[in-house]
Amino acid sequence: MKKTLLFTAITFIIALYSCGKKESALSGAGATFPAPYYNIVFKEYAKIGSNVTYGAIGSGGGIRSLKDQTVDFGATDVFLSDAELKDMGTEIVHIPTSLGAVVLSYNLKGVKELKLTADIISDIYRGKITKWNDTKIKDLNPRLDLPNKGITAVYRSDGSGTTSVFSEYMSKVNEAWKIEIGEGKSLKFPVGIAAKGNPGVAGIVAETEGAIGYIGSEYALALNMPSALLQNSAGNFIAADTKSISASANVDIPNDTRVVITNSPNPEAYPISTFTWIIAYKEQNYNARSEVQAKSLVGLLNYIISEEGQAIANKTHYAPLPPVALEKTKAIIESMTFEGKRIETYQLSVAKGTRH
Repeated sequence: MKKTLLFTAITFIIALYSCGKKESALSGAGATFPAPYYNIVFKEYAKIGSNVTYGAIGSGGGIRSLKDQTVDFGATDVFLSDAELKDMGTEIVHIPTSLGAVVLSYNLKGVKELKLTADIISDIYRGKITKWNDTKIKDLNPRLDLPNKGITAVYRSDGSGTTSVFSEYMSKVNEAWKIEIGEGKSLKFPVGIAAKGNPGVAGIVAETEGAIGYIGSEYALALNMPSALLQNSAGNFIAADTKSISASANVDIPNDTRVVITNSPNPEAYPISTFTWIIAYKEQNYNARSEVQAKSLVGLLNYIISEEGQAIANKTHYAPLPPVALEKTKAIIESMTFEGKRIETYQLSVAKGTRH
């Protein structure tokens, strides 16, 4: 009899827990750039909080999905402009989750530590440089054995924060790019091959000898793909790594965290670095959402910026947030409300696997 009562009690507790997990489950969509990090950090959060599903459909898709209120949060590598914020209809908060970089990954057998400047990158994507042994590339890399092989430039086909960050930097430092290609999430490139998402670009570059493409640094690092040393504003040729990406964030960060950190004046900075953000509605009582869902989202955001969450960023080849960014991000999360009141959440403990 006692065993039966115990079994019934345990079953009831499990049912309540499962029901709670289901009710507080979260969904998000957006940037492919941070997807390797999000896939792991969301999985770890599910052990102590709520289940999270994430669709890596590009920053543009993430913004649209949040606007349509079909997801709990969006993800983007480029912050929303004032006009875009106004178009969302109500106040949106930006939550930086980590830093990453856009690298120029290439496929040339035996070629390591290739140096590139913004002018050469511009010439490649505008069809002015078509061979790897072009004089401009050879003069910059006299010690490398560059082949007489055609260059295949690869770019994103979808609305992409990676494209936006890359093209913002290029427009900032190269006038010809600014005039002929411009900046934005979706661009018309005069030459090259289109691919969807960072995984798509990385895949084509990896499979095509002579190819070059712009991708998130974490994909190049995880797949052991070579990427070029880029010349920064101080004239130094810098590889993208945690140290050089973090050096780019040594700037004044506004309270809403909407800041561009490309072409940093820091002589040790990698020039195409960026924050990546989760975006959400500041007031969480909308579209018949429950307070449980609101608490679950705030719990997730707090976990991402926690010591444990930022350690996962580092392990997946992203740079953790600097202290000043963490401080401002915590204040943003604390400003989120449900029915105008601050959202209180459970304190999560990864070590114990509990919430209390």
